[in-house]
Amino acid sequence: MKFKVTKSNISGTVEIPGSKSHSIRSFFFASFADGRSVIRKPLLSNDTRSAIVTCRQFGAKIEQDKDGNYIVDGFAGKPSIPDDVVNVGNSGTTLRIALSTAALLDGSAVFTGDEQIRNRPVAPVVDALNNLGAKAFTTKNNGKAPAVVTGPAKGGFTELDGLSSQFLSSILINAPMFPEDTEIQMTRLNELPYVDITTWWLDKLGIEYRNEDYKKFWVKGGQKFKPFDMTIPADFSSATFFAVLAAISGGTITMKNLDMTDPQGDKEVLFLLEKMGCTVKFESDSVTVTGGKLKGIDIDMNAIPDALPAMSVAACFAEGETRLRNVIQARYKETDRISCMYKELSAMGADIEELEDGLLIRKSTLKANPELHGYADHRIVMALSVAGLCCDGETVVDTSEAAAVTFPNFQDLIRQCGGIIENVE
Repeated sequence: MKFKVTKSNISGTVEIPGSKSHSIRSFFFASFADGRSVIRKPLLSNDTRSAIVTCRQFGAKIEQDKDGNYIVDGFAGKPSIPDDVVNVGNSGTTLRIALSTAALLDGSAVFTGDEQIRNRPVAPVVDALNNLGAKAFTTKNNGKAPAVVTGPAKGGFTELDGLSSQFLSSILINAPMFPEDTEIQMTRLNELPYVDITTWWLDKLGIEYRNEDYKKFWVKGGQKFKPFDMTIPADFSSATFFAVLAAISGGTITMKNLDMTDPQGDKEVLFLLEKMGCTVKFESDSVTVTGGKLKGIDIDMNAIPDALPAMSVAACFAEGETRLRNVIQARYKETDRISCMYKELSAMGADIEELEDGLLIRKSTLKANPELHGYADHRIVMALSVAGLCCDGETVVDTSEAAAVTFPNFQDLIRQCGGIIENVE
């Protein structure tokens, strides 16, 4: 499938769907619990479905009620050995968390995923689990899925490379159920806000742990998770595309359901766009962005790597120079997002340079392009579509089905804002 977009007059109000990060964590925590949990308004995307399928394979009972809420009967910290290979599809979060869940087994689990997943690193989790008493390896000995984990882990001490914050979250989420205490010494740690999302849940659920300035973590062993009833916060990563669309179009978009007290890091995008020249109005449960004359700024993207595709589009419309830096981990997402955005924005006429750890972008006059590549990466597909909505002519982005990974109603919400977008074969 492909998205075809044309220049549009943008304004409107959209209801931002639930957070992917919160949704996936919620299904794992509910599965760990001894009792019944209720999850309200989770993100219903391909990645979330992968998490649900995975949790079911470990023994959780998960059903949707007539009101659209999910009812989860947990396995009380004692997962079952999966009957088959666990296929996480395109969900890196699910894969990384589930590897450590398998370390709770008195047996083994095998994990795989789609082509992109099989090219994303998991070696730091595998190494940590081996240090904590489990046995783990990757079948091709390349630090990538397919991977096999045999439990049970005991706990203890491990060093951990936090190239991706998901490696740390995987251990933090599962270590409370290891029989012994766990100590994690970080050799580096990117994407701190995603760790904050994990610890937000640990705090909510009464888990005992210590965070020593993000350099060392300690988790008490032998703990139990309690069931909960939770409404999932809206996703600031998804909101980023609409905030940027307002910014570059000069229009006004109100995004509902956003909670500025939530730990999600991508809320920082709103302040960055304000610094670049947008008008941003914060209300109790919504944020309104109105585009203005944008100016280039220097941005440390380390805490908000998922915003790189959208912010690179915004930078093309800003006077002067914008540097997106310190985000080397963006090269290890579903794709090498630094390289891919460099190639596709160049194909639209951007004045752009690829850096080792980001992008350098100058004010550009982007041109519509009927042959853009989305690389089957949801964030690249959506970012290029947003760019095309502000260019004269028709822009076509391939592999548009990837948007459903995190934002299945992206197209509908674009239309609510006046955007002209359609599916083409």
